[in-house]
Amino acid sequence: MMLLDTTLRDGSYVINFNFDRQQTATICTELDDAGVDLIEVGHGVGLNASKRDQGVARETDEVYMAAAAGAVKRGKWGMFAIPGVCDLSHLDACIDHKMDFLRFGVSIDSYDKVRPFIEKAKDAGIMVCVNFMKSYVRPPIMFEKAAREVIGLGADYVYIVDSAGNMPPRTVRQYCERISDLPFGFHAHNNLGLAVANALEAADCGATIIDASLQGMGRCTGNTMTEHFVALMQREGKLSHINLLAVLDAAEEHVRPLLSAVGHDSVDLICGYAGFHSSYMDVIRRNSIEFDVDPRLLIIEVCKQDQSDAPDALVRAAAMQLRSASDASGFRHRFRLDQYFGHEQEDL
Repeated sequence: MMLLDTTLRDGSYVINFNFDRQQTATICTELDDAGVDLIEVGHGVGLNASKRDQGVARETDEVYMAAAAGAVKRGKWGMFAIPGVCDLSHLDACIDHKMDFLRFGVSIDSYDKVRPFIEKAKDAGIMVCVNFMKSYVRPPIMFEKAAREVIGLGADYVYIVDSAGNMPPRTVRQYCERISDLPFGFHAHNNLGLAVANALEAADCGATIIDASLQGMGRCTGNTMTEHFVALMQREGKLSHINLLAVLDAAEEHVRPLLSAVGHDSVDLICGYAGFHSSYMDVIRRNSIEFDVDPRLLIIEVCKQDQSDAPDALVRAAAMQLRSASDASGFRHRFRLDQYFGHEQEDL
C-alpha cells in the first residue's frame, strides 16, 4: 500500500492557495524525508486552474512543479488535472519538470475525454491515475464499467472518490469489491466524520493508494488525516516505511499553525448528508440570499433531484418552493445568511 499526501493540493483550499514556493518545497521535503510515497502539489482544482483565477495573486503551476521537483528525492510527486480546466498542452510543463504522476479527474459519465491525456502522459513515462469524481452518483456496477475502461486505456490506477464525504463504510466496500482485481485508490472527505473509517475500509478491501493530508486539511471538512491513518496502519504492521513521528512533527510545525477555524460547519455536514459537492456552493449562496431560505434545506432539496450537478434553474425552483412553503407556514429559518456567506471564501 502507498500513501498519497495531498496537503499541498486539496489542503490549499483551506489557506486560499497561498502556499509559496518555499512552503511547498519545505513541506515536500518534510513529507519525503518521512517516507511518504506520493506527494501531490498545486492548485486545489488542479493543472492550469491558478491561471484561470482572476484578481488574486496565486502561484503558477510551474512554481509548484519546480519546488516539488527540487525537494522530492525519495518518493514521487505529481499534480491533479481536470480535462477541460486544462488541455493537452498543459502536460508539456509536467513532462519538462519530470513529474512522476498525474491524476486526472473525470466523471463516470464522461471518462472517454481522458483518453488523450492518458496516452500523452504514459508516452512520457508518467504514472497515471483516473479519479472518478463524485463516484457515488452512479451505482457500483456503472463505476466498475468505467473503471475497467480507463484501465484498458492505459491508466495505472483508478480512484473511488467520495467528493461530498457522504459514503458510509458499507458503501465504500460495495464499490471496492467491484474492482478488487484492479489497482485502485481511495480519496475521502470528512463531511460526516467518516474519512478515516472509509479509508480503513478501502485499505481492508485492497486499495493500493490511500489519500490523506496533514491535519486532515482539505476542501470542506477536509480529508483523511495523514497522522491518524498512518498511526492506525502501523498498529496493524502496515506503512512501516513511514516515520510517524516525522509526519507528526511536519504537521505540528508547518500545517497546524495555519489553521484558524475550529468546530464543525453545519453546511458542510449537510453537503455530506445530501451528497452535494461544494463546488456548486455559489449557486446555493445566490439563491439562498435572494429568496431568504436556509441553504441547508436548499441543498437537501436540490440533491433529492440531482447529486451530479446543480443547474441554476433547478436551484432557483427549489428555493422558490422553500420560500413559498415558509410563507405559508409562517416559519422563518434561524440560519444567519449574512454571517455565513459574508465570511465564506468561494469554493472553486
